[in-house]
Amino acid sequence: MTLFTETEFQQRCMILLAAMIIDAIWGEPDWLWRHMPHPVVLFGRLIDKTSQRGNQRRFSGRQRRLNGIIAMALSGGIALLAGYMLGLLGPVVEVICLAILLAGHSLHQHVKAVADALESGLDAARRAIGMIVGRRTSEMSAAEICRAAIETDAENLSDGVVAPALWFLIFGLPGLFLYKMINTADSMIGYKNARFYAFGWAAAKCDDVLNFLPARLTGGLIALASIGAGGGIAAAVKTMFADAPKHASPNAGWPEAAMAGGLGIWLAGPRTYGNRMVIADRFNAAGRDARIGDIAAGLRVAQKAQIILAALLLMASWPAMQAIAAQFGQLFG
Repeated sequence: MTLFTETEFQQRCMILLAAMIIDAIWGEPDWLWRHMPHPVVLFGRLIDKTSQRGNQRRFSGRQRRLNGIIAMALSGGIALLAGYMLGLLGPVVEVICLAILLAGHSLHQHVKAVADALESGLDAARRAIGMIVGRRTSEMSAAEICRAAIETDAENLSDGVVAPALWFLIFGLPGLFLYKMINTADSMIGYKNARFYAFGWAAAKCDDVLNFLPARLTGGLIALASIGAGGGIAAAVKTMFADAPKHASPNAGWPEAAMAGGLGIWLAGPRTYGNRMVIADRFNAAGRDARIGDIAAGLRVAQKAQIILAALLLMASWPAMQAIAAQFGQLFG
């Protein structure tokens, strides 16, 4: 028994390729989300409801952890069902769903905004970086802002593009929706603090599992895309395998370390969240400090990584494209 036939896989590659092209050209239709909620917003509302009910102080830590497991099972089941039902509507709906839930264009715009803000001064840059990171930004230096932007670019290339793409290729829309639900839950409740440590445990663990393969694949894509960058492919690969395991997350270190080596700069290291200083090792510690031009260089690497992914999808879907072309030829020939 297989998850999909060869033809189905080729068709999914073709659908994913079309969605990536649409996302790259048009990105998020902001005008649409001003009139209706984004799917991720709907996911967030569901997760918030489960948190309000299951994460109350009257429950013990053990009960809250169990409630969190139940919440993820319930939320995941709803996501799978929604994806399955929408998948029945055909490839056009699948392309639309993918184009909406892929975040390549949005990620590029948000990280580029940080570089643009740096041209105006530190205050503007601190506000811009504060839109995309959870760490304290009020006292960040220019180099810290650059590192934070590049790290966000690398990590979210995995979370926002490669992981959704991979789970769609394996399981179709149900896989895509399940991943986005779990990833949204992790971003909302997957914190190791007093409030969410127990209830968010299941969300964090599920997110770790679902990002295990995508993070490593993203690191490989970044390494391949680092040709011509400051460090190059060899440095990206070396840094990725040497430094990725040093990250507190089992996954985030892979794309970040590859980006550090590929650009020839150091990333990670100490950072501040609220009033808490997190001490962490540097990735590519021998690299130079990050500068504003490195944000643009990192964006170029991320774009090339997506082009490499698109090229792989094109090769995989080529037989299906030829079959469709032949059908049109017979119809109109």
